[in-house]
Amino acid sequence: MLTILGERLRLCDRQSRRAFLQIGGLAMGGLTLPQLLRAEARSGASRPHKAVIMVFLSGGPPHQDMFDLKMSAPAEVRGEFKPIRTNVAGIDICEHLPLLAARMDRLAILRAVVGADGAHAAFQCMTGRKRSRQPQGGWPSLGSTVSKLQGPVHPAVPPFVGLSPKMKVSSWADPGQPGFLGVAHAPFKPNADGMGSMVLKDTSLEQLGDRKALLTSFDGLRRELDATGAVEGADRFTQQALSILTSSRLAEALDLDREDPRLRDRYGRGSAEPAGYGDAGPLLNDYFLAARRLVEAGVRVVTLAYGRWDWHGKPYGTTFENARHHLPMLDSGISTLMDDLRNRGLDRDVSVIVWGEFGRTPKINKNAGRDHWPPVSCALLTGGGMSLGQVIGSTDRLGGHAKDRPVSFQEVFATLYHNLGIDPHTATVTDLTGRPNYVVDGAEPIRELI
Repeated sequence: MLTILGERLRLCDRQSRRAFLQIGGLAMGGLTLPQLLRAEARSGASRPHKAVIMVFLSGGPPHQDMFDLKMSAPAEVRGEFKPIRTNVAGIDICEHLPLLAARMDRLAILRAVVGADGAHAAFQCMTGRKRSRQPQGGWPSLGSTVSKLQGPVHPAVPPFVGLSPKMKVSSWADPGQPGFLGVAHAPFKPNADGMGSMVLKDTSLEQLGDRKALLTSFDGLRRELDATGAVEGADRFTQQALSILTSSRLAEALDLDREDPRLRDRYGRGSAEPAGYGDAGPLLNDYFLAARRLVEAGVRVVTLAYGRWDWHGKPYGTTFENARHHLPMLDSGISTLMDDLRNRGLDRDVSVIVWGEFGRTPKINKNAGRDHWPPVSCALLTGGGMSLGQVIGSTDRLGGHAKDRPVSFQEVFATLYHNLGIDPHTATVTDLTGRPNYVVDGAEPIRELI
């Protein structure tokens, strides 16, 4: 967390920072100080831009109990839940998702996502790639790639924000790493505590208004970080940090107290406590509202981890006991996010994807849970100007393998890049050896959606 000395931390416009989401890890900018200040002075509302909100259901959600119920399968496969009709003829989903069922015309379900590497981690959902055979520095995530290719919409707002909190299972808390693109394109993490406390030496709150003194302090911080090798590209780090600190724009986006309490109630609010066994993320529906506010402020990619979906059964509750708790919260949060984006005219510009790292076993185990199942999983998509109100793909009678129209992680990423205005056929990012890498390896956007 970046700390400035003073009795109480306030922005230069006297706006207090809220305790709910604190300004933490810093992403980067790319302009000189005078350019930053002139750009901010000229900036009003963000120009229209495309964005992605990625909701990672940490642990692997049970596709057979959510969007692909198998009522003709044996009892040990089909589970306890019943399907309900949606507002699109012929499409049924779980009875515990009634709000999404009423909005099926604005959703697309991928029932046969294939190619999971089986890792209990967010990596593949964040990068579209398997962890094996990575280049030097590692594959960059979607948000980092977009940061590199498109940069910030507004100089005081980072292009990539990760809302996931710190978790015991760090691989679930991963908001997406910059890989070989470097720290200049890392996510801004307002709710993470992993960076420690970086104090601007000898800079008091009163000096915050003295921009020359502030810049001098950042130069000192940069030299220290360079000396330790902690940060490469410190110029961009410094510029983005300075822009954030001298503007209220990002803090205001994260200040949910500015919203109508009735809207927060519709989202579902939720709890900041870990959901499940205490090793994963919370069911905090305020994250969905924060994501909307961030893209509205100019963020291009927002990622967040939601809940704990790794339900192997007793003694930690059966799959169905946990789902009865998680599904209504997810239903409320995603359906309200859909309505909120549409009411603000953002639904055609903002793509939302909801998915996990893999699916769950067709057969319910002896502890009334479902185990890990990489062969097939599901995903939910909305917004982004896509052709919605449809199901793409199907699985076999037991929900264990793809039957028709399997969709790969790379195809999903090609679709997201397309929605962002990035051509997945031609766009490249350069790795540490100087070699250009296509953002996807030959995959096409999902033709049914675009």
